[in-house]
Amino acid sequence: MPPLPKRRTSSGRRDRRRSHDALKAHNTLVCSNCGETRLPHRVCANCGYYKGRKVVEVKKPD
Repeated sequence: MPPLPKRRTSSGRRDRRRSHDALKAHNTLVCSNCGETRLPHRVCANCGYYKGRKVVEVKKPD
């Protein structure tokens, strides 16, 4: 037989172990050009601007 735990894991010990498993919300910024939310240090997916200048040409869906 495989080894088994000698004692049941208490709910407090179990919950303390799981305390770091919660998901954290992403840090988002507002684009200075169009006002959409975006991730920091990324080109805006809506308008293609980064730090006030056009970096990427964004195709608008027709």
